Amino acid sequence: FVPPFDFPLTLSGNFGEIRSNHFHGGLDFKTGGVIGKPVRALADGYISRIRVTNGSGYVLDVCYHNGYSTINRHLSGFVSPIAERVEKLQYEEESWEVEIVPEPGEYPVKGGQQIAWSGNTGYSFGPHLHLDVFETESGDYIDPMPFFQSKIKDTRAPKADGILFFPQLGKGVVDGKQENKTIFPNSERPVEAWGVIGVGIKAYDYMDGVNNHYGVYSVVLTVDGNEIFRSTVDRFSQEENRMINAWTDYEENVKRHNWVMRSQILPGNSLRMLQANDEGGVVTIDEERDYHFRYELADLYGNNSTYRFIVRGRRQPIEEYHPQVKHYLAWNKGNVVQEPGMELVIPRGMLYEDVALNCHVVKDTAAISYEYQLHDEPVALQAGCTLMIGVRHLPVEDTSKYYLARKWGKRKGSAGGTYENGWMKTSIRELGTYTVAIDTLSPRVTPLNKAQWKTGKVQFKIGDAETGIKDYKVKIDGEFALFGFSSKNAKLWMKHPERLKKGVAHKLELVVTDYCGNETKEEYEF
Repeated sequence: FVPPFDFPLTLSGNFGEIRSNHFHGGLDFKTGGVIGKPVRALADGYISRIRVTNGSGYVLDVCYHNGYSTINRHLSGFVSPIAERVEKLQYEEESWEVEIVPEPGEYPVKGGQQIAWSGNTGYSFGPHLHLDVFETESGDYIDPMPFFQSKIKDTRAPKADGILFFPQLGKGVVDGKQENKTIFPNSERPVEAWGVIGVGIKAYDYMDGVNNHYGVYSVVLTVDGNEIFRSTVDRFSQEENRMINAWTDYEENVKRHNWVMRSQILPGNSLRMLQANDEGGVVTIDEERDYHFRYELADLYGNNSTYRFIVRGRRQPIEEYHPQVKHYLAWNKGNVVQEPGMELVIPRGMLYEDVALNCHVVKDTAAISYEYQLHDEPVALQAGCTLMIGVRHLPVEDTSKYYLARKWGKRKGSAGGTYENGWMKTSIRELGTYTVAIDTLSPRVTPLNKAQWKTGKVQFKIGDAETGIKDYKVKIDGEFALFGFSSKNAKLWMKHPERLKKGVAHKLELVVTDYCGNETKEEYEF
């Protein structure tokens, strides 16, 4: 591969960084804080897919003859003739979001040839190029860093922020408690424990000349010289992506660097990047002696750091765990949770470990439905599971206005859903608290800087308090007008003001719709 740019390469993000519910799938190349840098093909191949999306902005997929494929995201635009073809389709379909899958021979590329312009479109918070690299045959995301390693300088080793202990429920204690405990790296004070414990580490990698922090390529844990656990973040499949929830934990008490990598493989976690001993990475402390733990962190350049700490075996009472719960979910079976007016179906393969549900039902007979706390803390599911909640009252006759709401304390968000014979039905990917809600509120529309509209800079901010924006349509003088949508700040902006005739009054009509079919229609003259 040749580099995607003809200037020195620096990264704002690396492969496999821990993100919410997923791994970062590629490399984020910095572009000097500006958009419009020429993006080059990495080798000989062809353009395989062309898209404009709200999430990733302008997107270009390339299939190379060497067995690899790439996705280039957050571009500011395509080169000719692709740019003209995309724009033509947008006007034909009257939609900002479009997709083209050309034939393999339509747009051949050579290594080093410009294929697009770098940008900051979609859900992007600074100019950069996000580059995903796939093994074409398997479809696996792979770490692109080895292809560009010689072009990027890195002499800095990863660093740890903290070591965490996870006493296994009913099987182990740490400092006399069955609670998680955090210590500083290289802490000299031994931690006292007994029984079965797991450990984890908060750590990040760093590179020369930049202030960013990155994911750690390799983590190895040994106890008394024996390897217990190893993670090597080099590839994953789309199906493995959500398994990040089985490997990582989130420390809400820490303001910075909150993700923890567990040195433990839960029984339902089949991430290939993780390897452990026969006990899945947990350690049994059953002798009254010092156990010598050692973490070694490394990056692809061979920079490494070592952290040592002692766990002192001290016999302590371990309170047995016998959960007195109505619903106990087994990770290796299908599970059905039923309460009055609620049913949740969790097929086999959706859980990473057994879960004793702290289930609670708020029965308000005057409410639209009961409120169901499926569990008292979030539990990630590997894929969507069907949740049905009965509707007790229909204060609004139009059933399209009902949706299933996920609640976090006083906050709530939409979990979607459709009404079927007295039930609201949806698919959820996390256990939490759910109920039925009504959305009869129309989306918000705010015109921005109307004084600048006469220069062609026509912009709006749109939003919706309940179920979110589903669609928008803009017409000027009765004709479709192409408006882009920036998902990071909910702004609409006019793509081609030069198409408007200057010096005359124009009539603009904007229609914005939410996921419950509520519509806001506004008209403006400028």
